[in-house]
Amino acid sequence: MLEVTELNTYYGYSHILHGVSLTVKEGEVLAVLGRNGVGKTTLVHSIVSFAKPATGQIRLNSENITGLPTHQIIRKGMTLVPQGRRVFRSLSVIENLTIPFPCQTKTRNNSWDLETAFRVFPTLRARRDQRAGNLSGGEQQMLAMARALVSGPDVLLLDEPSEGLAPLIVKGIAEVIRDLAVSGTAILLVEQNFNMALSTANRVLVMSRGQIVHQSTPQDLAANQDVKARYLGM
Repeated sequence: MLEVTELNTYYGYSHILHGVSLTVKEGEVLAVLGRNGVGKTTLVHSIVSFAKPATGQIRLNSENITGLPTHQIIRKGMTLVPQGRRVFRSLSVIENLTIPFPCQTKTRNNSWDLETAFRVFPTLRARRDQRAGNLSGGEQQMLAMARALVSGPDVLLLDEPSEGLAPLIVKGIAEVIRDLAVSGTAILLVEQNFNMALSTANRVLVMSRGQIVHQSTPQDLAANQDVKARYLGM
């Protein structure tokens, strides 16, 4: 579903991504791990055109989407839950959730609507008329995920979804991620929480200095003391 080939991205004169390549298949969770500042967020920003790659190619469902405007990428079947949630704080929960409806993808049968969102995240039903800025951090993360999912994506990008959340909330979000994969969604998960990433992923990549330096199964990474010590500080 998602293919990234030899991606190079710069911020000014700073070369951030150095020839990054990856694929995410239907129903797969690919986790990207690494220390702060190694280029993980730049990777997802490059994929959705928040940052413009200098070279390389991004394909979604075999279509070249490199450099397309972000709103067109969303309509073609990919969406991002950004780091820091970035909900519309002055709008209610229900208003946040209805914003993506015009961008619903036509690439597959979309089973996500408001009732589905409330069934998966029942806390949001009880908060539907509250302003998003008054929600807890965990509730805002649920809202950010539900808002992304009602657009009906084939590919979901998650940037640090567990950041700053209590363990019980993290566990619930991990369960939602696994359920989404079972339903066929391809998921690229950028995450600092090692245990959460390994509990949800089918494959893992480790980044350092803008490059992929390791890829394996979660089980192999868990057993690889050298990679964990050198690149993850564990």
